[in-house]
Amino acid sequence: MSQKVIIIAEAGVNHNGDLERARQMVRVARECGADYVKFQTAKPELVISSIAPKAEYQKETTGNEQSQLEMCKAIHLPLCDYEGLAELCRQEGIGFMSTPFDLVSIDCLEPLGMDWWKIPSGEITNLPYLRKIGALRQKVIMSTGMSTLDEVEAAVKVLEQAGTPRSSIILLHCTTQYPTPYRAVNLRAMNALEALGCAAVGYSDHTVGIEVSVAAVAMGAKVIEKHFTLDKNLPGPDHRASLDPTELRDLVKAVRNVEESLGNGEKVVAEAERSNIEVARKSIVAARDIKAGELLTEENITVKRPGNGLSPMLWDEVIGTRAVRDFVYDSLIELK
Repeated sequence: MSQKVIIIAEAGVNHNGDLERARQMVRVARECGADYVKFQTAKPELVISSIAPKAEYQKETTGNEQSQLEMCKAIHLPLCDYEGLAELCRQEGIGFMSTPFDLVSIDCLEPLGMDWWKIPSGEITNLPYLRKIGALRQKVIMSTGMSTLDEVEAAVKVLEQAGTPRSSIILLHCTTQYPTPYRAVNLRAMNALEALGCAAVGYSDHTVGIEVSVAAVAMGAKVIEKHFTLDKNLPGPDHRASLDPTELRDLVKAVRNVEESLGNGEKVVAEAERSNIEVARKSIVAARDIKAGELLTEENITVKRPGNGLSPMLWDEVIGTRAVRDFVYDSLIELK
């Protein structure tokens, strides 16, 4: 794993089935500094049955008039559009990703040369799907929302048995609720995922704002995925829980700042602070004028800045010795 945190700007279906809007989202994600822009690829009739209900958040954002299948048909791009989006990403200099939701969509995306295959939380118990992804023997990022640790381990084993080793899998902690209440985040679950021995862990963030993603990076996340939209007021299920372009730019900046701040974990003097040692630390100095040969005691010496003289850590060695020369008030004490 690179030390650089991978930032995925999740366009998802926030293009609402409009190819030109999807192309604009590619450009915006690149301008905001994301490493990848990610879409969602599906043939809705292969993913959703006619009797599948909407999630509660989908009912709140899109109403009850359409079924889940009808809603998804209206907001998904046809499979033929993804090749052009992948080419646009190459031209713009941003990585292309898309999450397949069915086996046909895997076949559609396979020739496009994605760096990573993204498995969504809802497919973590889909054995045929996992086997097909695993058989590609490529790098995988898998979200783990709605899952127990045992279910995650079982999915990882399927990928392994199909041909994709753990060293090629990143696990994203996730809470599948849009938006996710802060009390439901449980970022420390990343530690449990880390114990499964995959390449790295990360966080797929559905909370409002950017602070939880930033906290995840501070805790060791190597991938951050976050939904974004061009306009939160657009119709559709995910816009309200997404970042707008300004917020996405702020997220990238904050993640990069925290990433740079993490360092290598060694406790050493930073070059940036070295010049302040003399200014901030203290030395043993004369508390009053002292004559040569006078006994040095707690009454005639003290500790003050600057720190370019005898360290106060030598206090016990100095007490009881005799002044090697005259010292005026506030001058640095010397032993030789």
